[in-house]
Amino acid sequence: MDQSNGYERVAAAFLAGRGRAPSTAVGTREVRDWARTLPPGAAVIDLGCGTGLPITKVLVDEQLNVYGVDAAPSLVEAFRHNLPDVPVACESVVESSFFNRTFDGVVAWGLIFLLQPEEQRYLIQRVADILLPGGRFLFTSSCGTEPLVWNDGMTDLESRSLGAAEYRKLLSEVGLHVTREYEDIGENHYYDTIKATSVNRQE
Repeated sequence: MDQSNGYERVAAAFLAGRGRAPSTAVGTREVRDWARTLPPGAAVIDLGCGTGLPITKVLVDEQLNVYGVDAAPSLVEAFRHNLPDVPVACESVVESSFFNRTFDGVVAWGLIFLLQPEEQRYLIQRVADILLPGGRFLFTSSCGTEPLVWNDGMTDLESRSLGAAEYRKLLSEVGLHVTREYEDIGENHYYDTIKATSVNRQE
């Protein structure tokens, strides 16, 4: 089974395009603004990091303590070349150990919708597990807020956005509060969330 959701198969094309994207590419301004809400040196993991360009590089440039996870061996190899000082694991985000640690922030840019619905739900729970109280989770889905199914432009495999109502529900169930939603010039829809610092329990 291809745990890279088809991206190892199209690695050459990806490396020639998005895999070399500059720090001005789509999504970088939004991720940079998000990174600046975290304290310098905060531990952040980039899920589906690809080659590290451009998103992980933005996080590194903001002086964060960055880790990466991606399931495509060719992209991880390029990541190690681009960002040799950043720890990276070649693992599926669904099965990753996430370096057996917790984080102040988690980024999943262009990843969630590549997963099956049950995998998306599981990953959101896992993100909540590895986030410290007060930690932040930023992820993108397709344009707009309605549920949508389409074929990925790189792999031609099915992608699926569960829609804003479902994402808000799933996030709330695991203690993640949506602070902002917005779109970039590429029509990627962002969910900026924060983990509750405490859990209210009824006696």
